[in-house]
Order: sequence, then C-alpha cells, then structure tokens
Amino acid sequence: MEEPDAEPPLMVVPGVDSAARQLCFEWGPAEMLVCETLFGGRGGCRRAPPRASPGKPRFLAGAGEGRPSSSSVFVVRKDQDVYVQTLRKLFNESHGIFVGLQRSEEELAGKSRKAHLVQVSKNYRSVIRACMEDMHQAAVSARDPALHSQYSTQVSILSAMELIWNLCEILFVEAAVAGPLLIRLLDWVRLHVCDVNNMVREVLSSENPSKHELFWNVVDVFVLQGRMDEARHLLSKEASANPASLTMCRVLDDLMKKMPVPSLGNMQTLTELELKWQHWHEECQRYLQDGTFASNSHMESICKVLLGDENAILEKKELLTTWYHFLVTRLLYCHPTVKPMELRFYAQSSMDLFLGGESSAEPLDIILMAAFEFEIHQVIKECSIALSNWWFVAHLTDLLDHCKLLQSHNLYFGSNMREFLLLEYASGLFSHHSLWQLGVDYFDHCPEYGRVYLELHIERIPLNTEQKALKVLRICEQRQMHEQVRSICKIMAMKALRNNRLGSALSWSIRAKDAAFATLISDRFLKDYCEKGCFSDLDLIDNLGPSMLLSDRLTFLGKYREFHRLYGEKRFSEAAKLLLMLMTAHIAPCSFWMTLLTDALPLLEQKEIIFSAEQTYELMRCLEDLTAGKSDKQKLQDDDVETMKVEMLRLALARNLARVIVKEGTLEGS
Repeated sequence: MEEPDAEPPLMVVPGVDSAARQLCFEWGPAEMLVCETLFGGRGGCRRAPPRASPGKPRFLAGAGEGRPSSSSVFVVRKDQDVYVQTLRKLFNESHGIFVGLQRSEEELAGKSRKAHLVQVSKNYRSVIRACMEDMHQAAVSARDPALHSQYSTQVSILSAMELIWNLCEILFVEAAVAGPLLIRLLDWVRLHVCDVNNMVREVLSSENPSKHELFWNVVDVFVLQGRMDEARHLLSKEASANPASLTMCRVLDDLMKKMPVPSLGNMQTLTELELKWQHWHEECQRYLQDGTFASNSHMESICKVLLGDENAILEKKELLTTWYHFLVTRLLYCHPTVKPMELRFYAQSSMDLFLGGESSAEPLDIILMAAFEFEIHQVIKECSIALSNWWFVAHLTDLLDHCKLLQSHNLYFGSNMREFLLLEYASGLFSHHSLWQLGVDYFDHCPEYGRVYLELHIERIPLNTEQKALKVLRICEQRQMHEQVRSICKIMAMKALRNNRLGSALSWSIRAKDAAFATLISDRFLKDYCEKGCFSDLDLIDNLGPSMLLSDRLTFLGKYREFHRLYGEKRFSEAAKLLLMLMTAHIAPCSFWMTLLTDALPLLEQKEIIFSAEQTYELMRCLEDLTAGKSDKQKLQDDDVETMKVEMLRLALARNLARVIVKEGTLEGS
C-alpha cells in the first residue's frame, strides 16, 4: 500500500531578514534550497539541508544564544505535482507507454513505424484525458472551496496539455499534408474548443426548436466547425416550422451539401479539389449577390461565412471563443488546401485579427503559435516555462525524438535535449516515496547520463523497511551497480544489528560480501550462544553453504553449528573429528577454546571410545596451551567454575587416554 500524501511541510529558516522583504534562493543538488540569511548575526549564503520528507519539518543547522526569530516559509518543491494524488494515474500509465515505445523502436520501420508513433501519441492523449476526467469528478465532489479551486486549476492545465499535444501530433508526429491537414485541424477544433452538445440538447428538447433563442447559435457553431450534416439537420427544423423560408433553407442546404472538402479516403488531387471548391465558391457568391437570403439575416450571415468573409466570421467571435478556432474556420472557407509551411502566415494574421495584437497573447497562445510556425524547440521551451511539471515536455520530446525531429535542436542544451528533460522528470519522481520506481526506467533510457543520475538518486532513497530495501537492491543488482549493492546491504545490516536481529544482519552482511562485518556478527552469535546455550536463526546458519567462506569467523560459526548437528544425530566420531579440527586448525577464536573443550566432555564420557590416543593428546595440548597462555594474575581472577571445568577436562582426558591405551594394548596383544 502506498503511504497517504501529506500536506506540504513547513521549513523554518532562521535568520531571514524580514525587513528586507527578500528571500533569494537557488536550487542546489538533491532538491535543496540555497537561501541567503542573516543567521548568527553574519551575512552570507547558507545551504539548507535536503528537502523535508512529507509531514516532517526540517530546520537549518545552527544553535547558540542571540539567534534571531525564525520565519516560516513553505517548502518549495521542483516538481510539486508528483505529490498530487489524482495525477498518479498520469504518471503510472504513461510510464508503461514510454517503456513500450523504447522497446518497440528497433522493430519498426517505414509506414508501420509512423503509424505506430501516431498510435503512441494517441495513447498518451487518452491518459491525459482520463486523468482530466478524474480530476473533474474530484472537483465536482470537493466540498472544500480551496480543494475545488485546486482541482479546477489542474483540469485547465490538463486540458491545455491535451490541446497542445494533439496539435503537435497532427503537425509533427503524423505530419499531415495539404488536404488531410485541414481535416485533422477540424477534428482538433471540434474536440477541444467548443462543446455544443449541451446547447444542442437544450434546443432539440424544446417544443419548437427553430424558435429557441439559441437555435441559430447552434447552427452557426456547426457551420464554423464544418459540421455540415448537423447544420443541415437543424435547417430542416426551420424549413418545417417556417414555410416562408423553405426555399432559402433548400438553397442553403444544397450549398452545404455540395461543399467540397478534403477527405482522408478520397484520392482526388489538390488541383481537382481546388477546381471544385472554386466552382462552389462562385455559386455561393451568385446566390448572395442575387439576394436569395436577403429576407433572413441568419441565413445571409451563414452564406457569407461559406464565402470566407472574414468580417462575417469575426462577427461570430463569441461562438468561436479562440483565435485558433477562427484560424481553422478561416482555412476551411478560404484556403482548404493549405500546406503545412503556410500555416504560420495564416496563424499569425488570425491571432492579430482575433486578439487585436500579440500583446494580448497568453502563454497557451504563444505555444500554439510556435507549433504552427514549426518551431519545435520553442514549443518545448514555452511548455517548460508555462506548465507545472516536467511530465509533458519529457514525454513529448521523447516522442518527437523518435520521429527524428530533434537532431538540430540538441545544441540548445549542450547535450541531447530528450535526455536532459527525461533526467529532470525522473529526478522529480525520485523525490516521491513510491513513484521513484518509475523514475528508474526513465534513467535506464538515458544513455549518456542516466546511469550516473540513477546511482546518485538510489543512494538517497530512504530505506524505511526491509521490503523497500529489497526492491532497491534488486534494481541495483539487475544493473550491476556493485557499489550501491554493498552500500545498501551494509546499511540494512547495521540497522538489523542495532535492533538485535542477528540473522537479518548476517544475511545482509553476506549479501554485501563484507567480511569484517560478517566476522563481527558471527562473534555476536557466538557470544549469544555462550550466554543462552543455544543458537538463534538456525535455518540461516544451517544453510550458509559457500557463504561461510566469506570470513574465518563465519566459517567457524557454520562448522560449529555442523558439530552440534552431528552430535544431535549421534554421529559422535564425525563430531569429534570436526571439533578437534576447529581447534587444531586455529579457526576458532582463542576465547572460544574453553567452550569447545567443554563440548568435548560428553564425548569423552561416552561408553564407546570416541577419541583416539593421538586425538586425546591433541586435546590435552590445546588445554595446556589455553591455561599456559594466561598470566598468574588472570589465573587468580578465574572463578571457581572455570577452575572446575579445567580440572574436569584434565580428569576426563586422563581417563579417556587410559581407556584408549588399554584398548589399543589389548588389540596389539591379540
């Protein structure tokens, strides 16, 4: 389960000069803020600590008397949108599309490649639209006015993103040519600009649709969007309700029906289309000059629109709502065979006519104008400035790069522009507690700097749980990031050791191949055994396998556990050989020799002779070495129990030796 998103935490910045009313900062490494303060009575720049985790305030380091009063400011994140719960679908689902595009690139070529890229673009747009619909529902159901405003703002942003993406898809990805270009632009306008469905329902549900106050507005919108069939259907309502206008309706219906428009399936040439359009245009002109529609201002206005009269179209400004709707309507009725490279001229003049000068242009207008001018770099630059996150520019740039359209634009960034933006986007994902896993794949597909960025960001992931640590570890192992693997394992081993979870600590140290730490934990296991008389985590120790060779102490731990297993299975001879080997090979620590010798006591007291004479002499030598190595002072400090153990061992060894000598002598005599 994902952790719930928290509200943006507060950061207390000591030493902010409130009187100056200025807090300057820059982004530093690892999502830091570099703030200028007067902390400690000294001016200068101080660096803030890493960005606070959600819900936890962070403070600038520093203490001392006479500290100025602190000011509270909101933590500013580079990519705030990764913390918006309702945008999670956008990040998660687009990640799958992105990865699929990278994997399929090598398999595609020619026409199938272009069709595939167009489909990928549509998939991205469908994710944006689905997310926008979810956000709209959240806004509708939000009771808090502030939350409603936040969701509504996000809906507007997502709507603008889809609008821009769709236009880029038409102009850059699909690269529609003259003829089909106009059809695509009409679809674009119908989808994004003016939704007349509610208006149509209101008109058609009335008792007398042709008398409804919005009737001609609906007809006008249909005509402005080139939706002739719908417009003709409404005109039939007017003809039925008003016999006096029957002739005019029939003439206008015939003109709409005859209007030649480009078609994706029609193979007619542009010359044929222009010729048909010219004849149709002249017919419209003739009816207008004859005064056919003089008695009905609405139909006359529509006829002027069909003739491409710019003033007549501009009179419908409130219905058009935007300059780019005006542009597409103008192209439909004036230049239906417009070529892609001619768009810039018509777009600029349409903006000037509709807005009355570029000073009125909004950021969205500037972005769309850059697209119509085929300035890809400018589109990406303006989107980076205007939009609230890196998602849009990162994915759009990646798609355009697959379309082979960005080679001439890389010089602006000093390196590959696609990679630059993907790195920024993925870095933002890594600041989130769960979305960081998506960021890994984005770094993987940045060939120049992706690995370096991944290594740096992986090291900063908080390893809150063992499950999360295993996820990070698996990612590092798959990418052969050996240094990071060792670092993660050491961190987790230390955490487990602090919590006295010796089995987990040993497992992590083995995974890290850290011999020193494995030795330390093995000593802790042996110490616990001496205190408790039994081992914990037997399954782990029993299944060390080749891992026990990591350090001598770990080898001893594994072999000593094997001795206990052999003893438990009453395989006394094998247990005795292993015990003697642990001592004579000096694998066992000297501090543990007394324990090993004590373990030999039950074997020495068995009815059956286990240790041979030679083995008994070895045990005697080990006991003497142990006692001889102690100073007189240490011997005096030994407690009675230790002294008793030594005496019992000597007695048991002497008895065993006597039994062995008698037995061996008897065998020799016989």
